[in-house]
Amino acid sequence: MTATPSTPRYRPLRFGVTEVRTRAADNGVVYVEAAQALQPHPVRLTERLAHWAQVAPERTWMAQRVKNADGSLGEWRHISYSQAWAAARSIAQALLGMNLGTERPVAILSENDLDHALLSLGCLVAGVPQCTVSTAYSTISQDYDKLRHVLDTLTPGLVFASDARRFARAIGATVASDVHVVLGSGSIEGRRTTPFSELLATPATPAVDAAHSAITADSIAKFMFTSGSTKLPKAVIVTHGMWAANLQQMNQSMPVLAEEPLVLVDWLPWNHTFGGNHNFGIVIYNGGTLYLDEGKPTPTGMAETIRNLREIAPTVYFNVPTGFEVIAQAMKTDDQLRKNLLSRVKMFFFAAAALSQPIWDALFESAEREVGERIVMNTGLGMTEGCPFCLAVNSPDVQAGDIGVPTPGLQLKLVPVDGKIEVRYRGPNITPGYWRNPEATREAFDEEGFYCSGDAVKWIDENDLNKGLKFDGRIAEDFKLSTGTFVSVGPMRAKIIAACAPYVQDAVLTGINLKEVGALLLPTAACRTLSGLPATAGLQEVVQSAPVQQHFQKVLNQLAAQATGSATRVARAHLMAEPPSLDKGEITDKGSINQRAVLQHRAHLVNALHDGSLPFTIVPQH
Repeated sequence: MTATPSTPRYRPLRFGVTEVRTRAADNGVVYVEAAQALQPHPVRLTERLAHWAQVAPERTWMAQRVKNADGSLGEWRHISYSQAWAAARSIAQALLGMNLGTERPVAILSENDLDHALLSLGCLVAGVPQCTVSTAYSTISQDYDKLRHVLDTLTPGLVFASDARRFARAIGATVASDVHVVLGSGSIEGRRTTPFSELLATPATPAVDAAHSAITADSIAKFMFTSGSTKLPKAVIVTHGMWAANLQQMNQSMPVLAEEPLVLVDWLPWNHTFGGNHNFGIVIYNGGTLYLDEGKPTPTGMAETIRNLREIAPTVYFNVPTGFEVIAQAMKTDDQLRKNLLSRVKMFFFAAAALSQPIWDALFESAEREVGERIVMNTGLGMTEGCPFCLAVNSPDVQAGDIGVPTPGLQLKLVPVDGKIEVRYRGPNITPGYWRNPEATREAFDEEGFYCSGDAVKWIDENDLNKGLKFDGRIAEDFKLSTGTFVSVGPMRAKIIAACAPYVQDAVLTGINLKEVGALLLPTAACRTLSGLPATAGLQEVVQSAPVQQHFQKVLNQLAAQATGSATRVARAHLMAEPPSLDKGEITDKGSINQRAVLQHRAHLVNALHDGSLPFTIVPQH
């Protein structure tokens, strides 16, 4: 007799949206919304900050490790809610005296830190829009073209950076002389600057309360730039009302956020909507505590993340797939990490890219071994223009690609486009448009005022629409072969990544107007182990090694055997030794690959792949 597999046991997690309503219209259009209505919420996030400063004044709002003299990170420095509210009011007072506003906002160039966070709060209290700029535009870029574009678009009245040494060159090259420059530490020769401590020392007056009271739901809270691909980044307008509405939507979709004091250990950059709106916002909205993780989802950067997770136990944990990959591997042998991370976490949540099945399995295995139950892995679909939360899964039984149901108050419009179904959005969390770019704004919305996302979706189960939707790729990424056959990029990429796991982070499909599909593969750190080469070996040597090439030959053979035609068959593949470039828009700040940008900037590689002149091209063998 065959044993019946037992049903997995999950740590209890309540889902807020369990039912959707649909309405069919002409031409195959379907409207979808949550059956649960959006509940009342504040106009401004800062109302919640003031609330928690009153009811939980001593609770830690944010903490960061102090940097020691030798550059290492030491003990935690904590800022309480009462301290945060007082600091925000002092900074707001200082900003009110600098002639700042919508036409002259605040631009922040440096990474997540406590000064950055307090300045953000000061802007929100004063009603002065802010924009956190990708740090790479100042510290990695050599030409500063994207930084210059951002500042030209914003025309800031104040620019902040954490320290003069790292940002002086970028500021000197791009910031006009009439712009206030505020520095966390140091000074810039030949330029008048203001120390951040001076803003903190400014006594607040009734003018702060008047400015705060004047903020409406339509007032601009911040600008967030899209990552940019073949075009320069666009500035998404985020209003106070959008942000507050979206935080209430998150609480109703994910009740765990409000059921107990929230604790996050988080590295996600604040220039991106996942870190800067979603995680920064839910902490304040729910009176939680955010521990700033100065690690990164890289083999070396994750050492700091793991150190923090051994010490601080989050109640929910957010990361991108590459981060979960390292954590899943580490938990297999790190008893302290496994014990602490799993002690009270109620939910894992990933976004930005696909999470391969071996990573899921490893996380489940560690949890079942340590606490006897799995931790629910949540995910969904969001975007900068949605502030970002739009859809989330509503069951622990998640399959790769599932994105779930709309959050309360958000209406979806499913529109047939080129053989797929595009999802469009209308609701209180959707941007009114792009700053100083009326043409892009007009192009982004349809005749009913729905934002056109360009994302394709399909029902998880057409017999049970309450399960919601699954991701079906980007409509603009799909292409035709020379035979006229359509290649559906999203599902095919997901299949390649799953087959290559854990050795591939992402795949870029090639073959537009050609006779067959190719793939440029982005290898993970696991390829180094597979190669058997020493840690000093370069990435090119690793991916060209015989064990790695032989492994991928087998995988490509298997994929080819499963293909049903030219549009589902990878006819040739190549492992990229050169990492994707952020400056060229090939990779976003959250680590996901931009297909179009890679194809544009590596056209020579694509041509060589398909004409047979590219060395170490892997072709299926029959």
